[in-house]
Amino acid sequence: MRLPARRIATSALCATLLLGVAGPAAVAADSASAPEHTRAASRAPLPDADALLGQVESLGDLGGVVVPVTDLLTAVLKADGGQLPHSQAAKLSTSVQDAIDQATANAPSTATTPGAAAPSSPLPQASTLPAPVDGPAEVPEGLADEALTALQKATDGLVKAVTSDEAAQVTPAVNAVVAGLVNAVAATLVGSELPAPDLAGLPSLPKAP
Repeated sequence: MRLPARRIATSALCATLLLGVAGPAAVAADSASAPEHTRAASRAPLPDADALLGQVESLGDLGGVVVPVTDLLTAVLKADGGQLPHSQAAKLSTSVQDAIDQATANAPSTATTPGAAAPSSPLPQASTLPAPVDGPAEVPEGLADEALTALQKATDGLVKAVTSDEAAQVTPAVNAVVAGLVNAVAATLVGSELPAPDLAGLPSLPKAP
């Protein structure tokens, strides 16, 4: 039996209208569900996120120490005769103390290899410090803490020198702070399980004078 042309046209029109309404709705539903899948995936933790976060935080603490110490050194080296007003020296010293206290509180806790002795003062030169290691068992316990303590002692000596009206005392004190800062950087890096440097052509550290 043949359907009248009018009925066929009417049926086709209805189908077109239904597709016109349902099609965008279906697409909209799929589009609405896509962000939900994306958000669910983004909430999944990254592999090894805790270990990587520890490395990043160690670098952040290190930067927090470097900046105030270099601010102190810069102010001293630009001052006439290396002398600073007591108020300025005290302000710079407080910034260093706060940064070192923060870094000490977050210093990595390391275990000593059986039979290994704790490092003695003064700290070894930066050229003799080990490269970053894969596990904390190879790093002497308290190395970062000792380096930060030595740096604080050196900065205290510098502040005393730059307020003493004795220019001859400043240069040795500056050298002590620079060496202490290098030691603190190296000790923090080797104690934080950071990857070893792999820059092609990177030479070993030179011996300090």
